[in-house]
Amino acid sequence: MQVASEALVTDLRQQVAGRTALETLALVAETFPGKAIFSTSFGLEDQIISHLIFTHNLPIKVFTLDTGRNFQETYSTWNKTLLKYERPIATYFPRQESVELLLRTKGPNSFYDSVAARKECCGIRKVEPLARALAGQQAWLTGIRAEQSANRQEMHPAEWDASHQLVKVHPLFNWTWDDCWDFVHEHSIPFNPLHLQGFVSIGCAPCTRAIAAGEDFRAGRWWWEDQSAKECGLHDTAAEIVAER
Repeated sequence: MQVASEALVTDLRQQVAGRTALETLALVAETFPGKAIFSTSFGLEDQIISHLIFTHNLPIKVFTLDTGRNFQETYSTWNKTLLKYERPIATYFPRQESVELLLRTKGPNSFYDSVAARKECCGIRKVEPLARALAGQQAWLTGIRAEQSANRQEMHPAEWDASHQLVKVHPLFNWTWDDCWDFVHEHSIPFNPLHLQGFVSIGCAPCTRAIAAGEDFRAGRWWWEDQSAKECGLHDTAAEIVAER
């Protein structure tokens, strides 16, 4: 990592320490004018951040990745969000030719065959469109929380994403699941009804299930795989995490 990038993230970490989620969003918008972007998958955390951006008119672009395999409940939440806030949400799709080639050569459910096959599908449907969405941006805001997995507990509220060459900030990093629900109810924020059926982390329909009491937050993602760090590649920062000084 370049020294300048390391210094930038170290300074940003110090600035976001102790700030509220709204204050963090406002700081990022001010620090990276016109170059801050937020990715939503319409989960509970993302709905909170969208609410803060939209209701406070923060100059942060909101976008989503439509993989083509989302739950209908996710599309419904997307629509309710547009109706409530009347603000645009940019949409990025996988490249048609890549999806067609994958299905033609390996069928519609190749992601069940192996970890490599699953990552290939994620790469086509999520990682490549994300790269297009982040191109030219300087700061990427996410709904990541430390509580979500052991892997995410090793992250920081602000870090350097080496793979995309930008700053990555998680305004809700220290929030609990209960904190999220309290905020959503208090502000009447639309939420994905799958959350009421035991779904915590919601991704593509074939790759997500509800979790049982006591299970890890990420246990419902790619549950057939025997691994602890269940990521699709969106937050695999090659994403170098800056060490504390």
